[in-house]
Amino acid sequence: MATVPEAQEALNRFKMEAASEVGVNLKQGYNGDLTSKQAGSVGGQMVNIMCPVRTVEFMRSNWQFPKQKERITYLFNIAV
Repeated sequence: MATVPEAQEALNRFKMEAASEVGVNLKQGYNGDLTSKQAGSVGGQMVNIMCPVRTVEFMRSNWQFPKQKERITYLFNIAV
């Protein structure tokens, strides 16, 4: 996959920032000495930043018992 050089640089900076946030020391170039847990935590942090989870809560009438209210919670991701 070919990328624009400026975009590749931005992705590398983003990866380095995500790694520092989760406490993983990345070096420029090959990082094959990372454990799966470390590599996964960096990728997971990148996804959390790019696609944050949002929560919406509201109250509505219970359809079985109309005089009772029930709390409804929706969790969803926003893709950027």
